[in-house]
Amino acid sequence: MNTAVSSVPFANHIVVSREQWLAERLALLQREKELMRQGDELARQRRALPWVRVTKDYVFDTPEGKRSLADLFEGRRQLVVQHFMLAPGAEQGCSGCSFMADHIDGAQAHVEQRDIRLLVVSRAPLNEIERFRQRMGWKFPWVSSQGSDFNYDFGVSFSAEQRARGEARYNYGAQDFKGDDAPGISVFCKDDAGQVFHSYSTYGRGVMSMRS
Repeated sequence: MNTAVSSVPFANHIVVSREQWLAERLALLQREKELMRQGDELARQRRALPWVRVTKDYVFDTPEGKRSLADLFEGRRQLVVQHFMLAPGAEQGCSGCSFMADHIDGAQAHVEQRDIRLLVVSRAPLNEIERFRQRMGWKFPWVSSQGSDFNYDFGVSFSAEQRARGEARYNYGAQDFKGDDAPGISVFCKDDAGQVFHSYSTYGRGVMSMRS
């Protein structure tokens, strides 16, 4: 939860008695509880969202060799992908993506106990990914989608032609997007027959909310 003090100068804040502060805090608490209830209902609707079967054969470069999307599950039924903004030739990754990645290693054991595999995907070639990961001291699985349509199909990378026409589709709408890549999170599920389904993706402020 973000409890940071705003940038408004302290001198502009009203000072009141403890009794008045408590009354206003209790009123705010009711609004906070209502927001939490709305969040619970939104989470229920998110879990009920229908799935789409993934039929394209995506191939990723991993430290263990070439792997399909189904292979990335590593025996688990759910796969959560952080789309990390690291383009081929980039000296370093996106600062926001890096902030999220800083929290993966500590959470990994808890995530895996819930039948989830969490990994990171970028367009950069594997050797550039490994160089940056070693620099940052990260241990989590990170694979390269270079040479596949994965990033483009899941709305986090954009061709020069799309950007030139102002038709880069990000966060489910066409935008005048200037960069080659954008952040996102995608979730996939796999059934007992080995079929993979896309269940959810979030972008923009949806990714920011997951950071907090």
